[in-house]
Amino acid sequence: VPMEWAFTGPYTIRKRLGHLDPKRIAAMNVDEFVAICSEKPAIHRFPKSMGTRVHQLCVALTQDYGGKAENVWKDVPDAEQFMKRLRKLPGFGEEKAQIFIALLGKRFGVRPRGWQKFAGVFSDKQPRSVADIYSAATLLKVRGFKQMQRALDHDKQDRPKRPDRPTRQIAKKSK
Repeated sequence: VPMEWAFTGPYTIRKRLGHLDPKRIAAMNVDEFVAICSEKPAIHRFPKSMGTRVHQLCVALTQDYGGKAENVWKDVPDAEQFMKRLRKLPGFGEEKAQIFIALLGKRFGVRPRGWQKFAGVFSDKQPRSVADIYSAATLLKVRGFKQMQRALDHDKQDRPKRPDRPTRQIAKKSK
């Protein structure tokens, strides 16, 4: 699934519901919300699991943050606390939390103390994730990086996907 398509989910939900209000989504019956997410074209490759996760996220945002996503990072004393808050949210594992911290730091100037440490490699200058996309050109750079990583059998963090297997070597073009 192309990256651009993956990020149309919120737009599609808004178009179907007429809003993207976490409080209103949390108040909906989960099965009704999942059915809306599953209509063609679906919001995700796996619409039932993603629809359920989005609903759970809206419930968590409503219960813990007044229904406002920005309250997750508002007034955090440091990036460690921010990371802890993110990791408690449905669907936020370690890597997604790191990418989200990098996205807010690089693109929106939300930089709690220590943000680069908690964003890990996603805070560097290598265009490797959505945190680095701000134009058609940077989208192509991220795509190129991902293709190179697949060819090397590495993940977005430059780690071998299968440490028990030898890493493929690709000759680098000299400039």
